[in-house]
Amino acid sequence: MSTLSGDSLKLNAAQAGRARLHPRLIYFAIFLGCAALMGFGLYLQHAEHLEPCPLCILQRYAFVATGLIALVAGLHNPGRIGRVIYGLLIVLASGAGAAIAGRQSWLQHYPPRVLDCGPDLAYMLDAFPLAQVLPKVFKGEGDCAKVVWKFLGLSIPEWALVWFGVFIVAAIVAALLEGRRG
Repeated sequence: MSTLSGDSLKLNAAQAGRARLHPRLIYFAIFLGCAALMGFGLYLQHAEHLEPCPLCILQRYAFVATGLIALVAGLHNPGRIGRVIYGLLIVLASGAGAAIAGRQSWLQHYPPRVLDCGPDLAYMLDAFPLAQVLPKVFKGEGDCAKVVWKFLGLSIPEWALVWFGVFIVAAIVAALLEGRRG
């Protein structure tokens, strides 16, 4: 029967400390999740020929913003205050995406009576000032109310809403973790 010395107890405690979840890993996981979602969106667009509506494109921007903020946070490996700031930025980017996804999900469940397929987002941004484009986009005319793909009973914007929620929770957890720099 072997006995544990004080040195081996210290070593075991140090190993257990390294096994804890580190905020940096969470940031990289958020980045990888956003990259995977963007890749899947591009697959649906180019391989399955599902053209994104204006609200889908805005959700993509929110995924890109969330992913880039998380990547910078992971590379920076900030201290406590930095984690709170990065967490807040991720919550804002993902929160904006969740709001857009929520709006599109609502439109899919309660579509407008008249579906008027208007111009795409790129044309509207070129032809009109942003102050006129955003109300038109959020009005949800055209194909934003159509459900063109489902997985496990959820449409694309509903899945986006789920993932934005996951990223918000992950950012909050990363901000609250007692992580060491290094």
